[in-house]
Amino acid sequence: MKLIEKVKLINKAIEDRKGYNIKNLDVSNVSPMCDAFVIASGSNKNQLQAICDAVEEICSNNGIDMRDREGRAEGGWILLDYSDIIVHIFSSEMREFYNLDHTWRDAKLLTD
Repeated sequence: MKLIEKVKLINKAIEDRKGYNIKNLDVSNVSPMCDAFVIASGSNKNQLQAICDAVEEICSNNGIDMRDREGRAEGGWILLDYSDIIVHIFSSEMREFYNLDHTWRDAKLLTD
């Protein structure tokens, strides 16, 4: 499956759980760790967990294997590592605090 197809699946899972402010970054030219970041926000810890569960389910159902998972909804940041894609699910406060959107400003938005 192509990278953009995986990102679209992940975005669908996030949107289905009412995640917002989704940003897809092509980091392939600025980071050796992966090819893309998907960054999204949720309103509360229950929503963060629901988004995480939805992403894990859609990826598992489509043969996209998770390498690692870090963080918890209670902490306001969950990271899902799918080797070529890293998914960051944030509370609004933690997203503002870590400001990955700014940190990775040299990355291009991922498009079709």
